[in-house]
Amino acid sequence: METQKNNPLHGKTLESIVTELEAHYGWEYMGHQINIRCFTQDPSVKSSLKFLRRTPWARSKVEAMYVNMLKKQSEN
Repeated sequence: METQKNNPLHGKTLESIVTELEAHYGWEYMGHQINIRCFTQDPSVKSSLKFLRRTPWARSKVEAMYVNMLKKQSEN
């Protein structure tokens, strides 16, 4: 358990990550940063979760975007 205390993704669900990113950046910016259809064409949390759960490379990019968002917030 101690190895996870500095991991910002620990205890976070994919749904909460996508929801927080969407609230902070919006779908348009997310689709520009990570060009996937679930962000650019009729975006929703449900469609994003379905795609991201089946696509490890896209999930990794979303998780990296989330960690970067947290890092920028902590710097301010």
